[in-house]
Amino acid sequence: MDAEAIRDVFRSFGPVQIRRMFGGKGIYQDDLMFALEAGGELYLKADEDSVGVLQEAGSRPFTFETRDGRTTLTSYWLMPESALDDPDEARDFATMALGAALRARARKGIKGASIKRKPRKRASEPAT
Repeated sequence: MDAEAIRDVFRSFGPVQIRRMFGGKGIYQDDLMFALEAGGELYLKADEDSVGVLQEAGSRPFTFETRDGRTTLTSYWLMPESALDDPDEARDFATMALGAALRARARKGIKGASIKRKPRKRASEPAT
């Protein structure tokens, strides 16, 4: 799914930013990722407050296989097929997903900007 198709799905939700990541795309509003595209499918951020709605709509979680063969379950769930062609339904699901992303950020104590990490030491640098 290309960026224009993604923007079209979320046209009733408002402007979204799309960033390439891991062979797919992260979908953001105000620098907060609320959805992702992988394998041509859209997945929405979910949590304990919203996953039941997605399950009732016949959704399934996004999973991927790690290099060592383990399957990893994520907090992103497939956007219901009906929402792909219904801008109002897509807006409602996107709003729900953004709420889940906001709650996740609040639980982690992140206030907005990315987490700064310590720079890696070069092999030539002495250990401290």
